[in-house]
Amino acid sequence: MTQAAPPSPQALALGELHGSLSDPVLDAMNFLNEVVGRFPQAISFAPGRPTEGDFEPEDLARHLHTYTSHLEETLGWSRDRVRTQLFQYGRTNGIIHELIARTVANDEGIEVPPEAVVVTTGCQEAMLLTLRALFAAPEDTLLVSSPCYVGITGVARLLGIRVRPVPEGPAGPDPEAVAAAVRAAREAGERPRAFYVVPDFANPSGTSMSLPDRERLLRMAQEEDLLVLEDDPYGFFVRTGSARPTLKALDTGRRVVHLGSFAKTALPGARVGYVIADQEVIGPGGRRSLLADELSKIKSMTTVNTSAVSQAVIGGLLIESDCRLREANAGAIAYYRTNMDTLLDELERHFPAERRAELGISWNRPDGGFFTVVTVPFAADHKALELSARTYGVLWTPMSDFHLDGGGTHQLRLSCSAQSPEAIIEGMARLAAFITARSTGTAA
Repeated sequence: MTQAAPPSPQALALGELHGSLSDPVLDAMNFLNEVVGRFPQAISFAPGRPTEGDFEPEDLARHLHTYTSHLEETLGWSRDRVRTQLFQYGRTNGIIHELIARTVANDEGIEVPPEAVVVTTGCQEAMLLTLRALFAAPEDTLLVSSPCYVGITGVARLLGIRVRPVPEGPAGPDPEAVAAAVRAAREAGERPRAFYVVPDFANPSGTSMSLPDRERLLRMAQEEDLLVLEDDPYGFFVRTGSARPTLKALDTGRRVVHLGSFAKTALPGARVGYVIADQEVIGPGGRRSLLADELSKIKSMTTVNTSAVSQAVIGGLLIESDCRLREANAGAIAYYRTNMDTLLDELERHFPAERRAELGISWNRPDGGFFTVVTVPFAADHKALELSARTYGVLWTPMSDFHLDGGGTHQLRLSCSAQSPEAIIEGMARLAAFITARSTGTAA
């Protein structure tokens, strides 16, 4: 007797899944990861990952021990209470909120109660919670500086939130341009709810806002009843000049929701971030709470709580640094400064003024951070990236992936954070060969 063939599995139609799954940005990031995997020997200027520096596996155990000792010896906790803190589900808003509040006060002059801090699973969750809480109506619109970090635009896409780009200038977003976008949104029947910005050494452009522009942005936000979502992962890593105050440190009207992360300043593998949300919320019957408390409700339905073990590792690291991460990052600051100087020097060496004028090549000179942008006379698209990786052994990121308005087609982003100075020198030689061949039409 012939056995019947098993039924073929039911295929799902992409058109019946959430529309965000067809978003080109999601495809672009997957393509970049795939290219990196296919060309492991290529020198990569693509990811914005931090250096591993002097990290050793043994450090994790030390940080954990430091935190548990702090609970027992400084706070006087019993062994049973410490065990529960580490092994059980914990406080939804986090267990190291007091240490984070102390750290941002020391490092940034941000003075908020610990209850205003929500500890998240990376900054990506911080974005998700904040957008879900703030954007309630179909007409609510998120303004973003364009080019923009794809993490925030991706979350907005997942949540079905309308996004309106604000063109970025060489010194970051112009407050007047943001105000113009607010007015345009209202004229279109939208409700501009918040503006997302990375004020220091932005990803992907590397731009930074001046102090006067920061102050103007906050005044404008007050006048226009606009919230500001400040993302500040790179502010420590100054190359020239001195550090500028965060928007939250300048915020006297509680207009700024501050998104933070320990990925760049501590341990990316811990996946610990935070939101500072000290805005007051008035509920039915006049009940008052902090926005942080409302974010906690959403978090309880997403990740439930951030890993207590990861928080304990970060907590121990904060205690060891006396809650002064800026000082603890002195070595990393010097490392990234050297890397950015090396990258910019190599661009100058391979493309002196006469040569870059001839080829039509230019780049910006960020005051710090991880990223710089090179403008080239050819389409810096995924096809060009694959050629660069396969033939020249060097990777970068197309800037068009970060634009919402069709820009960046002839620009590429270079990240100098994950390579040694020696690798940067070799990688820039390969990149110069690729750019020159592509610009002159001689590329393989």
